[in-house]
This record gives sequence, structure tokens and C-alpha cells, in this order.
Amino acid sequence: MRIVSLVGARPQFVKAAVMCRAFAGLPVSHRLVHTGQHYDDAMSEVFFRELSIPAPAHNLGAGSGSHAQQTAEIMKRLEPVLEQERPDWLLLYGDTNSTLSGALVASKMHIRCAHVEAGLRSGDRAMPEEVNRIVTDHLSELLFCPTGESVKNLEREGLGERARMTGDVMFDAVRVFGQISEERGGPLTEAYRPDAFALATLHRAGNTDNPERLQRILGAIDAIARTVCPVVMPLHPRTTARLAEMKWRPEAISVVAPLSYLEMLLLEKRARFILTDSGGVQKEAYFSRKPCITLRDETEWVETLHGNCNVLAGSDPVRIQAAVAAAAGAGPWTEVYGDGEAGVKIAEALMR
Repeated sequence: MRIVSLVGARPQFVKAAVMCRAFAGLPVSHRLVHTGQHYDDAMSEVFFRELSIPAPAHNLGAGSGSHAQQTAEIMKRLEPVLEQERPDWLLLYGDTNSTLSGALVASKMHIRCAHVEAGLRSGDRAMPEEVNRIVTDHLSELLFCPTGESVKNLEREGLGERARMTGDVMFDAVRVFGQISEERGGPLTEAYRPDAFALATLHRAGNTDNPERLQRILGAIDAIARTVCPVVMPLHPRTTARLAEMKWRPEAISVVAPLSYLEMLLLEKRARFILTDSGGVQKEAYFSRKPCITLRDETEWVETLHGNCNVLAGSDPVRIQAAVAAAAGAGPWTEVYGDGEAGVKIAEALMR
């Protein structure tokens, strides 16, 4: 069986690493196609090195641009690659422009798609990721769901027959690579002691491209760093560019360069609490049993909201600081995201 995994952004590299492990030893030819959506070393190559992912068979080098430009460029460059590879399955991950592009091209070429992390819905069609999820699910033949709620979402849309409840491949990844991150140690182990700091990430366009919203969030995080505990904030390239335009300089926040996946897992496990607008970091906080304050007004990971393990605070400084004050009472956390064998279940379903 020939399977191609389409990846382009850092969370997809992690999910593909899980599937590489799951396919090992099976009669499967598994090849990676990298769209180039994330292309610098800190956002791409370091993940392949750390997670022992095979080098991509093809790198499309699509780069950045508007949503339409990036999607079109990936589609244009992907079509001849799929014509050459002719896989039995194109494996798509998550909700990025790379995911959407793969679903559109493969469906036109009558190549079967399988969507890992299917069925997620935030209810906000203004989010590009929400549109990408919906279109990809409707074009894919197999839909691998991380939670029972995602299965229900697909059933409501008439896609229940394609849905398979597998659990979350990111939970698989945290189980395997979280232990590796602790064993590896290094300077971060000494610099960041458990429960002595908070971790913050900020990258979604809905926050970074709205100067007033971005200022409110940064002001709240800075206040937390001055009055509650130190805050370390790895900066995404998009956020770095916006802050440069605003001529913003951190006061109390400790700003650092983007972290590798293993470094990020280490800090997530050691943080007192986490502030983020990332869907992936929300889940990783949950897996690490750390209180999470989400800097958005909605989430596709609704299971994390139970027990105030995750609180939606938006960009309101009062809500953000109130959520931080209540973080100590969060819990309990449950095994709602599966048993850590999602990759194996996906591989078995594809083989069938």
C-alpha cells in the first residue's frame, strides 16, 4: 500500500512522526510531502531532526502569502507530485491551508483522502481553520476523530459513516516525546524550574492582526508577569513581525525565540499555568494537567473546558487575570483523548 502524508506546519510534523512510528513494520510505503507552509529552521527542519522523521520525498516550497495565494500555490505544486506518486491514500492532518489544498487536489484527481483530527468545530466560520476543517471533512473518505464529540459533529453533518473514533495522535506524541524531553535535559532544565513560571504563546491572525486586541492581550500578560509570576513567551514569526510594526518592547515578559517541539513539551510540563491561542497547546496543557487560559472566545477542543481545566478569556484583561487567579482550582483532568494508541488504530483502519 502506498500512503503519502501531506505536512506543512509544525503540529503536522508531530502528527506525522506518530504515523511514521505506527507504519513501521507494516507493508506500507509511506512518503512525506512538505508543502513549505512553515519553512525556516525554527519552524520546520528542527522538528524533522528531533522527532526522527524521514526527510520529505518532495518539498513544494510554497512559502507564505495570503490564504488564497498560499492555497493556490500549494495546489499548483502538489498536483504533479500526486500524479507521480499516485498513492492509495493521501493522509491529511489538522486544519491548515496545506490540509485544505491537499483535499481539493486529491478529490479532483480521484485519490482517496483520510483526515487525521477530523470532526472538530469551533462554530466560528470567520476562522480560516474552521473553513479548512469543514471542507476537508466533506471531501475525505475516512475521518479519524480524536474525541467522541468530534464524532457527533460529523454525524450532525451526515458524515457519521466515514467517522472512526481513534483518539488523538497528539496524545500519542506527548506520551512518547514528553519522556524524551525530560531525559534529554539541557539548559532549559536548569533555567525553568517546575511551577516557577507561566508559559504564553500567541500567533493566531485573529489576535496578531488586530492591533487593539493584541495590545490588550500583551498588557494582560505583562501585568501577570509583574504581579503573579515570571512569564516566558516564545515568539511566532507572525507575532514578531506584528510587534516590530507596533514598535512594542517587552517590559516584564521574557521573550524568547521559537522553541523546538521537545523544548516546548518540557516547558509545558514545568509551567504553573499556560496562556495561549493555539489549539495544539491547549491540548498539550490538558495532557500535562496544567491549567490553561485560552486567548480566544471559542475553542474546537471543548472537552478541555470541563472542570475549568481550560478557560476562554478572549482578549479581555479582566477575564484573563481572573482566569489566572482561579487556575489553582482547575481539574480534574480525564483520559478523554484516548489511550495513546491513536496512530496504531489509524494505520489499522487504512490497511483494512
